[in-house]
Amino acid sequence: MDKLLTWVARFVQFAFWYCTDFMANLANRTHTSYNETNTWVLLLLIPGLLALLTGVRIAQWFQLRRLAARRPPPLLSYTLNCPLGSSFFMTFRKHSLALLLLLSGYGAVAQVAAPARKAPARKVVAAKAMPATATVDPAAAQRIDQLLREYTAANRVPGAIALVMRDGKVLYRKAVGLDDVAAQTPLRTDAIVRIASQTKAITSIGLMLLYDEGKFQLDDPISKYLPAFKNPKVLVSFNEKDSTYTTVPAKSEITIRQLFTHTSGIGYPIIGSKEARGIYAKAHIPSGIGTPAGSLAKSMDALGALPLMHQPGERFTYGLSVDVLGRLIEVLSGQPLDKYLRARLFEPLGMKDTWFYLPADRQARLARLYTEDANQQTAFMGPRDGMIPDYPKAAGTYFSGGAGLSSTIDDYARFLQMLLDNGRYNGRQLLKPATVALIRQNQIGNLSQGGNKFGLGFSIVTAESAAKQPVGLSEGSYEWGGIFGTTYWVDPKAKLVALIYTQKYPSGTARDLADKFKTAVYQSFVAGSK
Repeated sequence: MDKLLTWVARFVQFAFWYCTDFMANLANRTHTSYNETNTWVLLLLIPGLLALLTGVRIAQWFQLRRLAARRPPPLLSYTLNCPLGSSFFMTFRKHSLALLLLLSGYGAVAQVAAPARKAPARKVVAAKAMPATATVDPAAAQRIDQLLREYTAANRVPGAIALVMRDGKVLYRKAVGLDDVAAQTPLRTDAIVRIASQTKAITSIGLMLLYDEGKFQLDDPISKYLPAFKNPKVLVSFNEKDSTYTTVPAKSEITIRQLFTHTSGIGYPIIGSKEARGIYAKAHIPSGIGTPAGSLAKSMDALGALPLMHQPGERFTYGLSVDVLGRLIEVLSGQPLDKYLRARLFEPLGMKDTWFYLPADRQARLARLYTEDANQQTAFMGPRDGMIPDYPKAAGTYFSGGAGLSSTIDDYARFLQMLLDNGRYNGRQLLKPATVALIRQNQIGNLSQGGNKFGLGFSIVTAESAAKQPVGLSEGSYEWGGIFGTTYWVDPKAKLVALIYTQKYPSGTARDLADKFKTAVYQSFVAGSK
């Protein structure tokens, strides 16, 4: 009887485990909740186990009766004291207890440790260096090829790189012409170029990551975080001979929104108005391009004490506003701007070739920088306005949020694609979709930036402006560029990202290249515009 009970208990345990495994597999095949199958297992097994244990109990009773007929002691006394009865009872109790514990524990384990419901298999897409290249009509691509060859063959620009993406797929990616004219070295698609003012959009988005975290409000005064900008003054008069000036108190504090939109009244050194150039030069305020020495914190504190070119919010004035936002990032995050952008944007987006100052292993890929001589002939650029062309190779300490970065066309395309995809990249949500929508909206009211409006870091194409530009460009597209001949735009309605990069300043002979490229893109790749 002892052996019988042991084998019965083992059989029940085996049957229980087998049924559990069977029902789990069934759940996976039918996509039924795993916990639903647990219920069915218990409903099927518990009545059977109770019946089996009842039968065993009856068999025990009959066995004890037979033993009692042979000996006079009471049934309970005999059961507890005789070797056979004691062994039988303990075996029954041991296996019954084990089975009950197994059943009670199973329900708890099933609820706590059961595998999640298995959904139908989905295709897993691995991260790639760049999105897949779509099948493109060669005749369509030839329009862009012909345009770039025309400009490079005539040396209007030594070389150009172009990239077009639609629906997240690469339609065109090519480098045409030369990097080094003297050595006749071809320009490569992975060349690292000075993107200058394209840095502004990256800094703006970097700060909006902190906006998503509730670190500031758009209409907060900047002086709340950078006290040097407290009680700003506005320029009234300027003496060109000695750069002296007079001021009046500003009517209001500069807001963070006004810094995003270049309506703060802060101007630009070198390329700004004569007043801004004179005042900033005297105070040694750097432009951020080719100025590797110094500290962003010290320069922004010095800028805060200087007069504004106009009342805050009065008009659009391109200037160092986004450099101030770069300093705001440092204060809010507690990190230098370069480290913050690397951790929060460059690494998540796979922008491995985007740097303020290039590591040694990337310096050979820095494209040559060109200019024009008095006869508008293309020539190598030497030191100019205090800028050394190879400044990205310096071991710099000045991180200009408005102009300091160098990058590749692929890296910047990833950044723009993330924005087109409402803040999402490679399965990770970097910015809230509502924040991306805010970035793309007009933030300057009735003011204008040329024929466009301005959002939080980008020029926003209006309906009137779109009507005057190449056929196909949609209202709500956003764009900008850099002083060395880099241009980009994003067309959300066409799901289009396009960039064209050269390295030349000034570029009077290729001033219209960006517009012609835009026309060729829509004629080639956007349905209904051919």
